[in-house]
Amino acid sequence: MDLFDMRRNFSLKTLEENEVLSNPIDMFQIWLKEAIDSKSMEPNAMTLSTATKDGKPSSRVVLLKQVKTEGFVFFTNYESKKGKQIADNNYCALNFVWHELERQVRIEGIAGKISGEESDTYFEVRPEKSKLGAWASPQSQIIPDRAYLEALNMDYNLKFKGKDIPRPENWGGYIVKPYLIEFWQGRPNRLHDRIQYILTDNGWKIERLAP
Repeated sequence: MDLFDMRRNFSLKTLEENEVLSNPIDMFQIWLKEAIDSKSMEPNAMTLSTATKDGKPSSRVVLLKQVKTEGFVFFTNYESKKGKQIADNNYCALNFVWHELERQVRIEGIAGKISGEESDTYFEVRPEKSKLGAWASPQSQIIPDRAYLEALNMDYNLKFKGKDIPRPENWGGYIVKPYLIEFWQGRPNRLHDRIQYILTDNGWKIERLAP
């Protein structure tokens, strides 16, 4: 397999300093909407990177579920690998890629749990099967086989049959509060546009980076 000649020349859009907003969260909202409008596949999918206390990294794709003025919210099992790593080292990174728009957004920030009430609000609107999955899956733990997982799911299905399914205590949301957000726009000949926001004591500082 020859990967050397696999390349694409990007030319859809530009990203000039006069095109960006003063607040990167507002800028992100615009780009996310454009990704949704362009029918990008899973536009709210993001790579979440976490690390152990001694710096060994892990990455996986999760879904962004809310954008707040202070950060980006996702939900997971608190006892999962990412949950345990965030408990030990709450620095993390997010990465969005929207190939249809030749765009990428890179975020560095600090993760923390949202309130139980906020997690309850989201859990209540999840599909019933997703609620059951939150109870049934011992996320990131080693299990003997698929049948074991399906048996757990069936047990919880019987337990909650005809009842409201409450949120498990070990499941809920995190918010990533950013201190760096970089917007990347593909340009011809690999001379891409990169605009970076750095959070300072005086607000967001905007800088252009070399591609």
